[in-house]
Amino acid sequence: MMNSPSRKPSAEPAIGLDSFWMPFTANRQFKGRPRMLQSAEGMFYTDTEGRQVLDGTAGLWCCNAGHGRREIAEAVSRQICQMDFAPTFQMGHPLPFELAERLVDIAPPGLNRVFFTNSGSEAVDTALKIALAYHRARGEGSRRLLIGRELAYHGVGFGGISVGGIANNRRAYTTLPNVDHLPHTLDIERNAFTRGLPVDGVEQADHLERLINLHGAENIAAVIVEPLSGSAGVILPPVGYLQRLREITRRHGIVLIFDEVITGFGRVGAPFAAQRWEVVPDMLTAAKGLTNGAVPMGAVLLHSALQDALMSGPEQQIEFFHGYTYSGHPVAAAAALATLEIYRSEQLLTRAAELEEHWQTLLHSLAGLPNVVDIRNTGLVGAVHLASRENSPGSRGYEVFERCFREGLLVRCTGDIIALSPPLIIEPSHMDRIIDTLGSVIQRTP
Repeated sequence: MMNSPSRKPSAEPAIGLDSFWMPFTANRQFKGRPRMLQSAEGMFYTDTEGRQVLDGTAGLWCCNAGHGRREIAEAVSRQICQMDFAPTFQMGHPLPFELAERLVDIAPPGLNRVFFTNSGSEAVDTALKIALAYHRARGEGSRRLLIGRELAYHGVGFGGISVGGIANNRRAYTTLPNVDHLPHTLDIERNAFTRGLPVDGVEQADHLERLINLHGAENIAAVIVEPLSGSAGVILPPVGYLQRLREITRRHGIVLIFDEVITGFGRVGAPFAAQRWEVVPDMLTAAKGLTNGAVPMGAVLLHSALQDALMSGPEQQIEFFHGYTYSGHPVAAAAALATLEIYRSEQLLTRAAELEEHWQTLLHSLAGLPNVVDIRNTGLVGAVHLASRENSPGSRGYEVFERCFREGLLVRCTGDIIALSPPLIIEPSHMDRIIDTLGSVIQRTP
């Protein structure tokens, strides 16, 4: 097992901490005891005290090829020197066209058009708009209802929080009308400690038929789901669930969207979860691993039939009044092309499937530790679900997260759920260290 280097003496940061309002962070708590990273290489971060921190989360589900990849840095540097920015409104440059072709090559069959965004949030809102525009172009403008799922995370745009189902992401804001939700698929009572996809719960997909009966198929534009829910704490689809959703949506002419922002680019053992679980949606969203987290970029991959429906007007007409200044940004596209080449040359898009059994065995070795009520896994994803303390939900999970960091391991906590999604370059020795550290911390956290 690798030893961490000796720690440098703690010192006050040379910069002030007040001006930056940190996202999804308890700012006052953090700034009372900061956790600051300053460099990264391979599987490890180094913090400002000189301590190595093993990355158990691929940054934030995004650094699938590990950190400090010189191929990406060099591609970005070359591109900035050659051309830092070029518009894609009524203009073009070669890189996004090349990148789109490369994505189509690895995409599920039929998803052969790509619209570029700058994040997963933007990709979700774009996909929802494409679905609405598609139906309107076909003379079915009554299809305006969007269906998401409880406990889903689809980014932080108004479209994303509306179809999303995490209460804290919604309660302080207004949401879109014409939205409904399917029930989530977390069922600890029946599926606790299942290895891989849970066997019970496929009938949850049949709730879509209930919503169709309630609202009328002629009024429903799209259903959007994450193949697995990450931000809610690694909630997995029951065996057959995604297939059932596909069958129902196809029968009723409803667009099916997979949000693959976290599952794309090898996380579950295939380029996309749609391929691992053999269900092809009409659209999927991607981001994070698209550039290995190096430069912000997102994308919507869609079936050409959706684009073709908008191509019936005059040739000089803009078919889809939507886009971003940085759609297909040259530097982001260069980073993405370099990333895809790493994935190809190192066969990272399927490596999670090869490591899955060992990862699963190690994770489930934590069963029986104090307060562990469930363990969930698929590909190189895992969750350890801890019992909540009375009158203090989330406090146990946060303490485990914070103690893991101080002991050289980065995990992610969602309430009392510890989520793991390490870089795809992980070796068995790294897995051992993750499980040893996490298990020790759980054992010592009352």
